[in-house]
Amino acid sequence: MRHRAVLFGTLVAVIGLLILDGAFQSANIFTQTAVAQDEAAPAAPAAAAPAAPGAAADEPPKEQNALQWLYSSLGPLYLVVFLSLSFTFVALFVMNLLSARRENVCPVSLVEGFEAHLNEKQYQEAYELAKSDESFLGQVLSAGLAKLSAGYPQAIEAMQEVGEEENMKLDHRLSYMALIGTLSPMVGLFGTVDGMIRAFSVIAIAGSTPKASDLAMGISTALLTTLVGLAIAIPALAAYNILKNRIARLVLEVGILSEGLMSRFEKPEQE
Repeated sequence: MRHRAVLFGTLVAVIGLLILDGAFQSANIFTQTAVAQDEAAPAAPAAAAPAAPGAAADEPPKEQNALQWLYSSLGPLYLVVFLSLSFTFVALFVMNLLSARRENVCPVSLVEGFEAHLNEKQYQEAYELAKSDESFLGQVLSAGLAKLSAGYPQAIEAMQEVGEEENMKLDHRLSYMALIGTLSPMVGLFGTVDGMIRAFSVIAIAGSTPKASDLAMGISTALLTTLVGLAIAIPALAAYNILKNRIARLVLEVGILSEGLMSRFEKPEQE
């Protein structure tokens, strides 16, 4: 619950920052439009005056490397948001990948040791072995042995309840990866709309001859945010589906192994 609350609070904060940034950009656009309209009348006679000798009519654009262009196109807010999403995705991917290992779900050493104790009728040792193991299979087997005194059906029911609970924990961890895969394109779409608004605001302020560099900045923001959002979402959704299928296969294997190990306690029906 604490991790979900922290993640939900972070997402709300990110969305709030994006909305505030859009509001500030809209306010700046309206302010620049009003200033341009106020200065349009006195600026007309001045435009007719001859240019002073030695004055540069068109300044050459400043050269930028790829990192500087990336930073100026995305801006600090989108850069922080996308970096946060990418780092969170990498952390979740590593955590879920470790959780989906066979040693953490149904270790072979536990199966062999548990079966050896059962063959020697060392039920207490088998219970302690399963209880001390923190794997999925260990939790299921320990729950079944704990309820075995009440009957075999009760033991199977307890094993199913614990299995569903452990499976739900794994699904919840995976769902955060799917959330990142869904949220990243939405942030990119938000940046697309924001960048197009900036580009059209340049046309509205400058009139029929906008400056090409100012116009290209808004378009680059619109396209680059979409590209980065998709670049995060595609591997996130792919990894989510791959790990989900792997965990589903391991959970099915845990169910088969646990029922097979506990089947020797099932009493045959008397004819």
